[in-house]
Amino acid sequence: MVGRIGKVAVLGSGVMGSGIAAHLANIGIPSLLLDIVPRELTEVEEKKGLTLDDKVVRNRLASEAIAKLQKQKPAPLAKKSNVSLITPGNMDDDMEKLADVDWIVEVVVENLEIKKKVYENVEKYRKPGTIVSSNTSGISIEAMSEGRSEDFKAHFLGTHFFNPPRYLKLLEVIPTKSTKPEVFEFMKTFGEDVLGKGVVEAKDTPNFIANRIGTYGLLVTVREMTKGGYSVGEVDSVTGPAIGRPKSATFRTLDVVGLDTFLHVAKNVYDQVDGEEKDVFDPPAFMKEMAEKGWLGSKSGQGFFLKKKGEKGSEILELDYNTMEYVERKKLKAPSVQQSKQAKGKAAKLKALVYADDRAGELVWNILKPVLLYSAEKAYEIADDVKAIDDAMKWGFGWELGPFETWDAIGVEKSVERLEAEGETVPAWVKEMLQSGKSSFYGEDQEFFHNGEYVKPDINPKVINLKTLKKEDSNVIMKNAGASLIDIGDGVVNLEFTSPNNSIGLDVVQMISKSLDEVEKNYKGLVISNQGKNFCVGANLMMILMEAQDMNYPEIDLVVRQFQQTMAKVRYSGKPVVVGTHGMTLGGGAELSMPASSIQASQETYMGLVEVGVGLIPGGGGNKELYLRHVESLPEGSNIDLQAIANQVFEKIAMAKVGTSAQEAQELGYLRPQDGISVNGDHLLHDAKQKVLHLANSGYQPPERKKIKVVGETGYATMLQGAKALHFGNHISDHDLKIAQKLAFVLAGGRVPKGTEVDEQYLLDLEREAFLSLVAEPKTQQRMQYMLTKGKPLRN
Repeated sequence: MVGRIGKVAVLGSGVMGSGIAAHLANIGIPSLLLDIVPRELTEVEEKKGLTLDDKVVRNRLASEAIAKLQKQKPAPLAKKSNVSLITPGNMDDDMEKLADVDWIVEVVVENLEIKKKVYENVEKYRKPGTIVSSNTSGISIEAMSEGRSEDFKAHFLGTHFFNPPRYLKLLEVIPTKSTKPEVFEFMKTFGEDVLGKGVVEAKDTPNFIANRIGTYGLLVTVREMTKGGYSVGEVDSVTGPAIGRPKSATFRTLDVVGLDTFLHVAKNVYDQVDGEEKDVFDPPAFMKEMAEKGWLGSKSGQGFFLKKKGEKGSEILELDYNTMEYVERKKLKAPSVQQSKQAKGKAAKLKALVYADDRAGELVWNILKPVLLYSAEKAYEIADDVKAIDDAMKWGFGWELGPFETWDAIGVEKSVERLEAEGETVPAWVKEMLQSGKSSFYGEDQEFFHNGEYVKPDINPKVINLKTLKKEDSNVIMKNAGASLIDIGDGVVNLEFTSPNNSIGLDVVQMISKSLDEVEKNYKGLVISNQGKNFCVGANLMMILMEAQDMNYPEIDLVVRQFQQTMAKVRYSGKPVVVGTHGMTLGGGAELSMPASSIQASQETYMGLVEVGVGLIPGGGGNKELYLRHVESLPEGSNIDLQAIANQVFEKIAMAKVGTSAQEAQELGYLRPQDGISVNGDHLLHDAKQKVLHLANSGYQPPERKKIKVVGETGYATMLQGAKALHFGNHISDHDLKIAQKLAFVLAGGRVPKGTEVDEQYLLDLEREAFLSLVAEPKTQQRMQYMLTKGKPLRN
């Protein structure tokens, strides 16, 4: 029987192998990273007098890969110190260590014969019962296991991660005919619950699910581009968010992936299929020429796009594939592009393009048509059902809608009529679905069409879906324009923000307050979380700016007071409040999280007090909360250096430091060691709810109100010294210095002697006064305006 996985061996230290080792390290699992022994010395090694027998040389490939992990962007490591969980080695000297691991994942070069040799070697050292898997992106799993023992085959399967493993959700798990069902089930559960992945079962076919559909779709796009005489930039301008795909669209995505990698994946299918399908997987001559020239994309500095410094600064040029020269980037201009932008909702945006009679409509229809037909034709050959295909494309390629969801969005009946009118062959099962009176692939409540009827998907009990819960009116306890209070069962309720970008305005603040009153009377506790892209990007900046421009400062004062009072209500609530953070948790989002009884953070939480970027300081109690967290983190009875704490907090807020993962947020003090981290974002609500129940059942008591010791006037002067030095060296502007002065004054507790104990309200009043005085500054208003229009900070 399969046990737990406590240690892993990763064979192959390339980008994927080291990325998988980093992902394991992020969740606390140690790994052994092994690669081949180098055949020759580097210049540096020769100068040091090393030989090929030295361990440092023999482990060089794995050691260099581990060093690169600490410099890569986006960071594969959730915090740099996680690297200590990865041990380098080589596949000559360290194979006997495989006897100590619970899972061996092979990530060597994509060559069947090489992989088989590696497995032959693995078999000499692995202990019976150890799981072995391949991260191949498309070589037959069955073929790899040929010649291996029964025990090896029973514990062998494919585990195809997507790059980068920390960020991409998809894990395709591919069993063979010999894989024990319990081994497959264990890896599926381990993939979801421990690795935090969206797991899809794929069949052992060329390139499995996501790469098969994704590569086909990309090559079809290239075909339509050349056939219709569109440019690279024109195609990218309509194949990104306009059709529910990532911003990187088609060719920018290819530049990121690397043309060499893409051509390899395409060849993998080309070698194994026939007929028309084979023709599609044969890339055009210009792409092969690009590869020969080494124009592979981001890694080689140029690909379909080239960033060049011109007279107007940096500009991005696009490749003219007819002349193989770089030219000015174009966008596709057509009436449907504008109509799509103005349309509300994904379906309406797509329909505006797909059914348009212009150049954009023609391109989008000609790209989508073959992908929808191909997905339907291959559906049951490559996967068990349509949902697996949709999930794979969303989780592996970042599509907002999978192929069958896209088909539903544009209308299956209407599009099938058009397809047949154009002489296309629609797979029989799709026509049978329509003839049976079912007009879409998805029914109510996530049900999907399968074998002639709608079936419910297998949903992990750790997944709570707020959208589904809200369909039952009885679950919605109260709501306003900015938030809804939803019953999530077992005496726990969840407050979900529904404002634009989940920003905090007066309506949200009022709902937090009302929800706390409701929970005090009728429930065990409250979760504050949502399932939007980000938890909360901060206060409603537009509202604050408009009031400031109208010089309506009493209104801003009222909003800030209410926010502060509500945050105090969160802190001292008699029932536990757990905030479930994910994505951007900035400014007011962080201020809301810190007073809670506990935080349950998604691994991918980006948390910080960033108000300085818009010319302000935190106004909802954030300065006080971060200072308190630092004080409370020190062991009781220890000699507290208050000045050192004040300096640290001052630096973090003044420099708008953001934790780029939950673990980094913990290092910065936004999260406490006892706050939880959910590796699988889909389980965040469940984990937060369990935390509420645990606190409630353990006899939760709110914290005591205590006076806070501050550094006073001398501490204020000390904090300001550093800011003045930066100002003197022209590193910060006059306005930056003014903000720093206000912040230092608040953190120091104003004009009081060092060591004075003050109450929380006194610090909150100082904070509010500083916030209001900064809001009135023209330069702050310029910063706010710039952030709202450009989406980045202005340094004025």
